[in-house]
Amino acid sequence: MTTMPSRTLSVRIERPYAEVYKFLTEPGSSAKWASGVDTSGTVTNTEPNEFGVLDHTVHLPDGQDVYVPMRAVRNGTGTEVLFTLFRQPGMDDEKFTADADWVMKDLRTLKGLLES
Repeated sequence: MTTMPSRTLSVRIERPYAEVYKFLTEPGSSAKWASGVDTSGTVTNTEPNEFGVLDHTVHLPDGQDVYVPMRAVRNGTGTEVLFTLFRQPGMDDEKFTADADWVMKDLRTLKGLLES
C-alpha cells in the first residue's frame, strides 16, 4: 500500500455553518469560487449530509479521477472549510506547491464571497 503526500488547507469563514454548508452543496456554487472547475473536467459530489462532508471526485479529460476530501466544520459562530490536496503521481515539489497556492487562492475567494 502506498500513500500520497498531502496538505490540508483551510480557511475560516465568518458565517454560520448552516449557511456555508448550504452554499457549498448548491449545484453550480463551485463555479463561483473554484477557478479550475470549468477547465479541469467534470465533478461528482458527495450527497448533502449531516457531517459537513463535501468530498468530490474530479474526472479529468485524460480519464484520470482525482479524489478531493473536503469538509465544513463549525468553528464558534462561524465555519472552517478544510480541503485536502493529495500530491498526484509524477508531480514534482514545484507543481505541488503551485497547486496548494491555487487552492488557497480559491478558498480565499470563497471566504470573500460568503463574507461580503
